[in-house]
Amino acid sequence: MSAITNPVDRTSDPYPSRLQEEKWLPREDKVVWSQWRPDAPLTAQQADQFDRDGFLILKDLFTKEEVEALVAESAALRGGERDLMEGSVVTEPDSDEVRTIFKLPEQSPLFMRLAADRRLAGIVSFLLGDDVYIHQSRLNYKPGFTGKEFYWHSDFETWHAEDGMPRMRAISASLLLTDNDANNGPLMLMPGSHKTFVACAGETPEDNHKSSLKKQEVGVPSPEALTKLASDHGITTATGNAGTLVLFDCNTMHGSNGNITPFPRSNAFFVFNAMSNQLTEPFGANKPRPDFLAERGEPTPVKVETGRLV
Repeated sequence: MSAITNPVDRTSDPYPSRLQEEKWLPREDKVVWSQWRPDAPLTAQQADQFDRDGFLILKDLFTKEEVEALVAESAALRGGERDLMEGSVVTEPDSDEVRTIFKLPEQSPLFMRLAADRRLAGIVSFLLGDDVYIHQSRLNYKPGFTGKEFYWHSDFETWHAEDGMPRMRAISASLLLTDNDANNGPLMLMPGSHKTFVACAGETPEDNHKSSLKKQEVGVPSPEALTKLASDHGITTATGNAGTLVLFDCNTMHGSNGNITPFPRSNAFFVFNAMSNQLTEPFGANKPRPDFLAERGEPTPVKVETGRLV
């Protein structure tokens, strides 16, 4: 991997963004960093599918008892039964309903154990070909009737521009804690979009995260770019029962509609970054985002654990 070692020299940045004009740039990093082997936590077909599409939807990895325990724990976090870290809760744009709770492992031993599980960290470590650490974690909650949309975006664009993540060597793991169907605002992904980096137009406002966590307006592709991406690649809806795991590459274009059904949508979300891809200074902002959004300093590699959660 050709890492960017100088945090202030952006002339060698292969993924410049927040420009005067939107640009399309080719991906210069691998997607799957390990050679498949018989003891891998994925089949060869699954590894090839992740490389091709930029995501995997894995069902029936967790038992009913495990899912029930995680659902109960998420309800306790969301319902005020836990003392949560200051600044770790984001509410809906137009109400006080909880939209996101950050720093899951730090606030819940059960979610800490989930993050280290071979079914998450083990798979991701194989795909990234490295030890991994948790760049960001959160509990996403889209309440019935009022849950707002998450607009189309590449996570890497924000993590690169505002957090200083050098290269595309990170993967998101989203475990569904409620049934996600076509009606209640499930995750949508564009298969193959991870092979192209859309460098977005516009400068990063001061403290952009304070508004973007509620509604992202900076660092998103133009309607014209999204139309071409969707025409080229199509759109896949990541539906499944509670316990379904969705893994997607950091540069896969994704988003979700609002939820006007009576049925809430919730998921536990972990971003794993390769230890060799630790953060530098931001590439498109004046200062880094807060620590609850991006693990800085000397991160601790995840020690992969096996066995059931409960």
